[in-house]
Formats: sequence, structure tokens, C-alpha cells
Amino acid sequence: MKKHPRGGSSCLLSSSLLSCILEIYLLFALSMDFVVAIVSSIVAKSAEYTISPIINHVKYLSNHQQNVETLKHQAEKLKVARDRVQHSVDAALRNGKEIEGDVDKWLSAVDTKILEQLSLNAPEEAKAVAELLEQGKFDEVSYPVPLQGITVTPFKGYEDFESRTLVLNEIMEALKDDSVSVIGVHGMGGIGKTTLVKEIARKVKGNLFDSVVIATVTQAIDIEKIQNRISELLGLKFEEQSTDVKALRLQERLKKEKRVLVVLDDIWAKVDIEEVGIPLGDEHKGCKLLLTSRELNVLSNGMDAQKYFSVGFLNENEAWDLFKKKAGDCVESCDLKPAAMEVAKKCAGLPIAIATVAGALRNKRLFEWKNALRELERPSSSNFTGIAAAYSAIEWSFNYLESEEVKLTFLLCCVIGHNGLVEKLMRYIVGLGLFGGVNTMEEARNEVLTVVANLKASSLLLDSYDDEHFDIHDVVSDAALAIASRDYHMLVLRDHIPKEWSDKAKMNSLRAISLPCPQIIVELPKEIEYSGLSFFHMAHDDSVVIPPDFFRGIESLKVLDLPSYSYLPESINHLIDLRMLCLRGCLVEDITIIGELKSLEILDLAFSRIKELPKEIAQLTRLRLLDLSWCENSKSSHQMFYQVCLN
Repeated sequence: MKKHPRGGSSCLLSSSLLSCILEIYLLFALSMDFVVAIVSSIVAKSAEYTISPIINHVKYLSNHQQNVETLKHQAEKLKVARDRVQHSVDAALRNGKEIEGDVDKWLSAVDTKILEQLSLNAPEEAKAVAELLEQGKFDEVSYPVPLQGITVTPFKGYEDFESRTLVLNEIMEALKDDSVSVIGVHGMGGIGKTTLVKEIARKVKGNLFDSVVIATVTQAIDIEKIQNRISELLGLKFEEQSTDVKALRLQERLKKEKRVLVVLDDIWAKVDIEEVGIPLGDEHKGCKLLLTSRELNVLSNGMDAQKYFSVGFLNENEAWDLFKKKAGDCVESCDLKPAAMEVAKKCAGLPIAIATVAGALRNKRLFEWKNALRELERPSSSNFTGIAAAYSAIEWSFNYLESEEVKLTFLLCCVIGHNGLVEKLMRYIVGLGLFGGVNTMEEARNEVLTVVANLKASSLLLDSYDDEHFDIHDVVSDAALAIASRDYHMLVLRDHIPKEWSDKAKMNSLRAISLPCPQIIVELPKEIEYSGLSFFHMAHDDSVVIPPDFFRGIESLKVLDLPSYSYLPESINHLIDLRMLCLRGCLVEDITIIGELKSLEILDLAFSRIKELPKEIAQLTRLRLLDLSWCENSKSSHQMFYQVCLN
């Protein structure tokens, strides 16, 4: 069949048209996608400049708030750290220490930072605060000030007498001599050796020597005590325990001083200088040693002094001048002068005797002077030996004290010894109940300070580092302890065991026992029966053991001082009337037994190793003073002094 030409044409047209339509559609579709793409691109670009900044700003505000909160938290931590450091600084200043420079700078920086307002730059602020927190972790905030000045302040006891000036000048010349390293000064007790060398120390400090240190030795030679005293004045803190290692450390420290004078006062026997740690001669040519002793042989033979000088009695004119100064110008009056001159002569040119007698008679009336002269002419101390004039004068001054309470206070000063603390004396006195009408610890402290000041004015006591300390001359102490043994039933065992120790009847009559050198005792009795004993003190010594039942028979005891012991005898719970207990430096961690001492008013646990106060302490309802100073391991202590006052 023949195809229809139209029909064929129509099919071809339709096919071409369809292709065109498809092409047009595709082009249109592509165009629409392009348009959509363009529109989408425009919309996206528009969102970038409109919505995104809003979102980012919200995010910024959220992060900034978090940063501000972090900064506030860090700032609070900084304030707490600042307060902690400031507390340590305040405590150090109260103890006379100097504050480290970086600590002061840190505190200033923190104060400045705390005062600043919070800024928009919180991250940077927080970073700065964090750095300050890290810098504020100080091991120590302070350092002790070397106490060299303590030995060279003007000594008011020195008098510029011709006899003293001659000796002083000779000693000064010897100190200038490079070939002389050990110099000795000798003379009887009370003659003024210590006064003279202290004046020399004052004169040479800063001139001949950069540093001057003075340590008192006394009869019972204690190497560690000498080392500690010298190191204290040089600002050296020992970390070591043994004396031989301390000696090496002290040598190193002294060698750092270009020119240093070491004064060892009151030597009774040879002191091993090497054992102490004092470098002399070729070891350190800038170090010199000045010694005082009552015995020339101790200086020349024992200590190998290359030069030594004698201090003698005051001549009559010098003695009278000193007497007038101590007694007052009233002695120049016509009615008093004859008796006063006779009294001065009885003091035999001995400065210590002159000072004590003249001080006691200051501004007294004629009949009192005449009575003093009579008593000085008839000394009653038959057991005094040696310098009878001094002992007689000291006894007279003692008898002239205003009351028995003051006399007993003075005798307790002699028990405590050199450079004693008034605070310790006060605790003894409160424990013994010597002063009536005292209601608070503060009142007791003021009372004792007043008595000590009066005893210093009478020359029975001497000034020490400050008003909180006192010192005493050996001659005065010896005389006073002889009086204490004879008239007051007090025994102080220092350098030998007296006959009383084996006399049961005499021991039972004792009212006070002090054993500063317990090593001279072979052993303590297992149990003692001292019905009237009210005071017992024994220094620490590892060789002497306190038996468990030692205190069972002395229920009358009121004051017990046992420093640095590593255990407490079980019998301590029998001390039902004990009022003052000192366990300073105690190595015992469990002190539960103390809770049974219901009469206790004063408890001294300073420097002890207790970790926590037992709940039994609450049973001590009469406790008025609790000393926990420097209990470094104790949860109850912040290295400070705690005092419970009376209601």
C-alpha cells in the first residue's frame, strides 16, 4: 500500500517538533536550576551577613559569661590564698622576722588585681589570676633576723673606772694583734668580767669585727647549748641533730664572716673548741676567741690562751663612786655619809656586793643603814665559802626583800637560771599559788613582771634580752641557792650529789627539787614519799629513766616540769593536786592520762608531738592556760599560743 505523503510528513514533523520541545524544556529546566541556584546563592550570601552574626554574637555572649564565672571563681581562690599568706606574714612579724621580698611583691600584685574591675577580656584576666595563684605557693614567707645586735647594745652595768679602762685597752690591743687568736680574762666571781667583755663587744662591733657573738658556758658544759646560742645570734638554723654535724655547719657559717669575735663567758673547765665548731688559726684567721673564767689555769692550760688579763677589786674611790651611783646622792648627806661609807667598805671593792647592798639601801633612813652595817659585820651564813663578803652582802639584800612571796619568787628565778623567761616564772608561781588576789592570767603576768622589775632594780636580777627575760649573776645564784637549801627546803642538783640525796629524813622534808643535770644521778628511786613536795623539775636526759611508780607517793605536788620526755610515768595520775604541768617538747603522742588531773590550771604542750588533743582534756574544768605553740603535727595547733582566761 502506498504511503500517504501527508501522513509521512506529519510523522516527521511530529518527531522534529518533539525534539525541539524537548530541547526547549531542557533549556528551560536548566535555566530554572540556574535561577534557583542563583537565588539560593543570593539567599545564602544574605544569611551570611544577617543570621550568622546574630548566632555568633549569641555564642560570644554565652562564652563570655562562662569566662566571667571562671574569673570570679579564680578571683575568690586568689583572695583565700592572699589571706592565707597574709596570716603567715602577720605571725612572722609578731615573731620579729623579716618578710621575703617576693612575698611582699606578690601581696601587692594580688591587692592590685583584686581591686581591678572585671573586663570584657575575661580569659586574659583569668590567666593572670591563675599565674598569681601559682606564684603564691611559698615554702617560707619570712626569715629570722640575725640577732648580733643583742650582744653589743650599751651595757648599763659598765662603769668607766680607771682600773677597768686600763684592762679594757690592753684587751683591745690584743684583739688587734693578728698573731693572737685566743684571749682570756680572769678574776673572782662578781668582780665584773662579764660586764667588761660586753663593753668590749660593744666597742669592737663594726670596727675591729663585723660580727660579735656571746655564749655563756657555766659549770655544766653543754656543747649543744653553746652551738645553739652562737647559731641563733648568727641567724643560722640547724637542721641536724648531732653535735658533731652541727659543729661542721657552724664552722662553715663562721667562715663566711670576714672578721668575727666569739666570746665564751664563764668557763669553769676546758671547752673543746673544735667540738663546738669554732674555726681558729689557719682555719679562719679572721675569727678570734675571748674567754672569761674565775681560774687562770683554765685559760692558760685548758684553753691555751695566748694572752690573758686579770680583773681585780675596785679601789676605794672607785668603790665609793659605784656605791653612790647605786644608792643615790642621799648618801652624801652629813648624817648618812659616815654609815654609808662603812657599809661600802664591807663590800670589799667587789662590784656585785656593792650593787646589791647599795640597791637595797637606796633612799633608806639612817637607822636602816646602821642596822645593815651591824648585820654585814656578822654574817650568818656559816656554809658560805669563798667570797664571804659577796655572799654576806647578797644574803643581806635577800633578807631585805619586802615579803616571803617576793623572796620565793627570787629563789625560783635562781632555779630557772640564766636568761630565764618571765612567762615560765609566772606559770611556776601560779601553780604554787604564791600570790593571792590574782584572778586572771593577765593579772598574774603583770604581778610577776612588777616583781622582776623590782628585783632588777635591787641588782639581785640582771637585764636580759628584753623585759620578758631576766638574767642572774652566778655569785648571786650560788648564794641564793645556798639560802634556798638551808632555809627553804629547796634542792637544786647542778654539779654534784649533795649529802641530802642519801639522807631520807632530809629528802622527805624537801619542798622543791630541781634536777637541771640529771645525768649525775645513777638512777632515780623507784618510788619517793615526799609528803610536802610541791615542786619538781627534771631536765631531759636519755640516761635517766623515771620509774613507773615514781610519783605515786607525792600527791602534794603542785608543779611538775618534765621537758622533752618520750613517755609519761603511769603514776602521774596520782597527782590529784597538780596545778601546773609542763611537757614542753614532749615526744609522747597519747596524753589521755592527763584528763585525770582534775586540778590542773596550766598545761604546757609547746613543741610536743601530739597529733590531736584527746577528748579527756574536756575533763580539765579548771584549766586556765593551754600552750600548744609550735605543735607542728597537731590538728589543734596553728603554731600559735592558746590561752584560756578565767571566767
